[in-house]
Amino acid sequence: MFESLATSVFDSAEDFWTWFGDKPLKIILILVIGMATIAVLRHVVTALTERIAIGQKPRAVVERAADPVGTTTGSAPGATPVAGRKRRKNMLMTPQALADVLVASNPRVAERRAQRARTVGSVLNSTANIVIGTLMVMSILQVLGLNPAGLIAGAGVVGVALGFGAQSLVKDFISGVFLLIEDQFGVGDNVDLGAGVIGTVEAMGLRLTQVRAFDGTLWYVRNGEILRAGNRTQEWSRAVASVQVPLGTDVDAVRAALGRAVDRVKNDPELADSLLETPSVRGVDAVDQGGLTFTMHAQVRPAQQWAVARSLRVAGHSELLHAGIVARSAPVTFDESPAGDTPGVS
Repeated sequence: MFESLATSVFDSAEDFWTWFGDKPLKIILILVIGMATIAVLRHVVTALTERIAIGQKPRAVVERAADPVGTTTGSAPGATPVAGRKRRKNMLMTPQALADVLVASNPRVAERRAQRARTVGSVLNSTANIVIGTLMVMSILQVLGLNPAGLIAGAGVVGVALGFGAQSLVKDFISGVFLLIEDQFGVGDNVDLGAGVIGTVEAMGLRLTQVRAFDGTLWYVRNGEILRAGNRTQEWSRAVASVQVPLGTDVDAVRAALGRAVDRVKNDPELADSLLETPSVRGVDAVDQGGLTFTMHAQVRPAQQWAVARSLRVAGHSELLHAGIVARSAPVTFDESPAGDTPGVS
């Protein structure tokens, strides 16, 4: 009796392991290997992109790249022709050395490289998830004895619907590739994608772009639906502050007061790193029933136009009051220019 019971248990255990070692074990291995691969790829991509984004060459390396013949300029008069050939060879800068010189001479290059690196990292992570996830699903279906292509082809109406959906998906992917190649915008840029989608790009994928609005709304925009894109923080920006004074005001007096205002902003140590040019005052830009419109402007670093524009408005208001051009009982009116400030963004 005990022998028959033991034999039955043994046979049951053997049947279980035979069953488990066939399809369930293969499915578990596919899931484990796939998830581990995704985790490793995401870690590697994130580490590499962050290293590119924030990594800088030592100053000595940049200086050597900027003056590649510095070690040979002091050669003795009797130097051999071989040394001369080496000197001429060193004068050819490698692409990496040239990039280091550009970064050292123009900080905007480093900022844009960091944005582009993070954008590429975001797209690569998204691509890895899609590709490996698709391979995992296909492999599991094959283990179960199902033909994915046959299932889609035999689904009839469902297959047609999937075909239309795939067409839209391909459109989004192709648009995402061109957005990345053409560098229209990247992670960290402040953009206007139309239809009220205005904010900072938080993530970019081949299918979706995530934009965070100032009020905290996170917009998910399909890349294939982006018909136009306005980038407010690419390479450089311009701070624009328009001020309106009453009709009949002395134009020269206003320009003098606003000139003192832009000088205050130029000498502000907190804004010294934001300015790429000296702020200036244009002439009368508009005349209407409200009064005369003057504009102060300055080229600034990316994403600094709003802070500089606010400072220009405050300084302009103060100087106009101090000069008596505007009475305190009738405060000056500021116009919101489309190319100017976005309230609350800094």
